[in-house]
This record gives sequence, C-alpha cells and structure tokens, in this order.
Amino acid sequence: MASSSVLSEERGARGIPKAPFIEDVEKYLGGADAEIEGPLKAIQDAISKYRYMDSNLNQRRLSLEEKIPDIQKTLSMVEYLQERREGKTSQSEDDLEDDLEDEEPTSSSKPLKTTFELNDTLFAEAELEDTDTVYLWLGANVMLSYKLPAAIQLLRSKLEAAETNVASLTEDLEFLREQLTMMEVNMARVYNWDVRRRRERRIAEEKGGKSTSEKEGG
Repeated sequence: MASSSVLSEERGARGIPKAPFIEDVEKYLGGADAEIEGPLKAIQDAISKYRYMDSNLNQRRLSLEEKIPDIQKTLSMVEYLQERREGKTSQSEDDLEDDLEDEEPTSSSKPLKTTFELNDTLFAEAELEDTDTVYLWLGANVMLSYKLPAAIQLLRSKLEAAETNVASLTEDLEFLREQLTMMEVNMARVYNWDVRRRRERRIAEEKGGKSTSEKEGG
C-alpha cells in the first residue's frame, strides 16, 4: 500500500478528511502479489471513523433542531410583551382617560393572563404584571434578567446562530455520507480485485496441473 493512511490529505470545508477513489487497485496495494488484509482493515477503520462522525454530527443537529422551536416561541412571547408595552406607553394620558370613559379597556390595558407548565401534563394559569424585564435560562442552571429589547436581541442572535449551525451540520453530514459511500466502494473494489486474482490463480494452477498430467501420460 502506498500510504499508511487510506484517507486523503485533502479536507472538506470544516476539516473532514476526503476519501480518495482507488482507481488502480493493484497499484494502490503495491503489486499483483500484495496482501489485502492490511489495506482492507485500514478502509474499514476509515469507514468506522466516518460513521462515528456521522452519528456525532447528527446528534448535534437533532439537538439544535429541538432547541430552535423553543427559542422561536420564547422570542415571539418577548416580542409580544415589548409590543404590548410600547402600545401602552405610546398613548397619552388624555387618550387613556377617554378610553376609560368611553370605551372598553383595550387589549394592551387589560391584565395579561397566560398558562405556564408545571410539568409535562400539568399547567397553571397566571396573571402577568406589567414589566420591562424578563428572565431567560442560559443553560447549566443559569438564569439572568434582561430588559425586553436586550432579551429580543439575545434571542434573535441565538436563533440565527442555531439556524446557521443546523445548515452547516447538514452540509457536513451530506459531505460525510459522500465520503462514506466512497470508502465502501473502495472496499468493494479491493475485495473484488482479490476475488478475481484468486480465481485467475486457481485457473492457472488447474491448467498447469493438466499440462503436467498430459506430459506424464504421453
């Protein structure tokens, strides 16, 4: 075998080794009498590495895909609180007095009622106070308070980063699976080359034995 590593030095966009196509199997192995056990094991090891990377990246992508809806939901809620608060502060005192005298309370002046999850199957109703602050979980049991505009900015950046990472991981997985397919093709080519070599040797031995028998009989 020409190299101790079956993988190419060439790499993908994020450092994933590229699988070369073995065009000339005999040359790759090092001659017509070369052993194939070592090269086949190297190819199988490369396939195992690709499968491990595939599993790891796929788990990361699934984890992000599960988080994105939660981020979107939280962002929508915080944006709603901000819009509701801006709707309140945009009205003048005279407008508010007119509303109280002549009209029903507007949706922005009514107390905000919602439900929150206690566990997987139990929810409770709550009435939210008018506030310009929210608390966000950052992970690792850490929660911080943010003003509404800062919270919106943070959530939007987290959502954009998560969506960008999902797109990158999807590209990496597609590239990985192409390399995995290539290595499986290489393994099949090496194995088939060895099968053909054995068959040709057996035929040659049979012909040689037959010629010897004919000479002895003559």
